[in-house]
Amino acid sequence: MSLTLSIDAMGGDHGPAVTIPASLACLKSNPDLKLILVGDEAVLNERLSEALVTFNGRLSIQHASQCVGMDESPSKALKNKKDSSMRVAINLVRDGRANACVSAGNTGALMATARFVLKMIPGIDRPAIISTLPSIYGHTHALDLGANVDCTAENLFQFAVMGSEVVKAVEHIENPKVGLLNIGEEEVKGNEQVKAAAKLLEHSSLNYIGYVEGDSLNAGTIKVDLIVADGFVGNVALKSIEGAAKMIGAAMKEAFGRNALTKLAAMAAFPVLKKFRQRIDPRLYNGASFLGLRGLVIKSHGGADALAFETAIHLAEIEAEQDITRKIAEKVEALLLERADS
Repeated sequence: MSLTLSIDAMGGDHGPAVTIPASLACLKSNPDLKLILVGDEAVLNERLSEALVTFNGRLSIQHASQCVGMDESPSKALKNKKDSSMRVAINLVRDGRANACVSAGNTGALMATARFVLKMIPGIDRPAIISTLPSIYGHTHALDLGANVDCTAENLFQFAVMGSEVVKAVEHIENPKVGLLNIGEEEVKGNEQVKAAAKLLEHSSLNYIGYVEGDSLNAGTIKVDLIVADGFVGNVALKSIEGAAKMIGAAMKEAFGRNALTKLAAMAAFPVLKKFRQRIDPRLYNGASFLGLRGLVIKSHGGADALAFETAIHLAEIEAEQDITRKIAEKVEALLLERADS
């Protein structure tokens, strides 16, 4: 299946220095992939002169005269940056020239622009951000990771529906286990929104297994395929996990580098440490999907290096191949009809 992705080549902390090598690596690994790199044509042409010949017909440049800053106000970016690399890359998805867009740019501006340009799937009130987190079972999908600070029970239910379709398609799990993030597993715990969302999930066709606590994001007593939370809780949980991983890495480096004996121990343990690092390497989990839009948008971490951005592009490939947007729309439509009949 031939896929075309639009890449915001100027977005993120590093811009073309990261987006270009990552894009070329993806073209090498997938002969059916086509990429449109969006950004300053002069800059991109200079860096891609040889690659345009090597990947003739599979790599092209779309000029955009503006770039959205990483600290720029979403509203200002939406109003004043209509020819930004971010906006033009999303326009290509809207116009059917690309199956998905990948950007490492300003999250707020990307979400605002994507929602304005692509619009929402009928029946979905708000978009949500979903990504994967490493766990003792491999990995777990979680949403919302920051798009919506305040959510109703209906919002949480819709997030569960969308996330379940993603897990089903991407992981090939027929009936994903869905958990609702809470401060305890007991029915009496949680705020009113979480309790109300639990009732909606219990009476749905989703494979809802009940409340799960924060440890289920990475460990827990049972495997959970999808964990649902509002954007405030989800984002705090995500940043806490990232911080813990950095602390563990720094502590291990300090411990092994303390003296000659510990450095010798580090050399002996190197194969194990390397495998451990690969297991939790955040670059291999980079890429978050904006669900609920009538088009695919993948957000890469702003500080991503080439390997991390490459991971985000691969995620876009998978979700585009699986036609995630159509599957979510069909599931939501079916649930609306189900409710109307009940």
